[in-house]
Amino acid sequence: MTDPVGGTQGGIATYTATQQVERKGQMGKDTFLKLLVAQMRYQDPSKPVDSSQMIAQTATFTQVEKLEQLATQSATALVLQEHAAAGAMVGRTVTYTDATGASVSGLVSSVRLASGKTEAVAVVDGKEVQVGRITALSTPTPSSRTSSSAAS
Repeated sequence: MTDPVGGTQGGIATYTATQQVERKGQMGKDTFLKLLVAQMRYQDPSKPVDSSQMIAQTATFTQVEKLEQLATQSATALVLQEHAAAGAMVGRTVTYTDATGASVSGLVSSVRLASGKTEAVAVVDGKEVQVGRITALSTPTPSSRTSSSAAS
């Protein structure tokens, strides 16, 4: 059985992903910039810092900024990917693990996208199910759909 993702329900272990990681004690770009400015301010004018060291420090600062931009873009791409995946579930049959641990199947009629700290929720046969609890996704068989041309 797969582990569902989301809050805790019915004694089943569940996990929630976060978008940001808090790393206390690590220096950020602001700390790095303050150290660089302090180094320039208190250097001995008769013995200036080697220009190759200054270029290396500037390159490191630029690299830190670019890594932060890359992390932000990756988080945005992940959110867009989650929205696309959730939207693709509408009209499809899914199997999910309920609060008792049993597998239940049903048709997804709508999806409420994640916002803030809430997880995306699919409405499966009138019941709200966290998207992270869904374990399988399939297209319903043509016989289970009603055709508008058959009604004519």
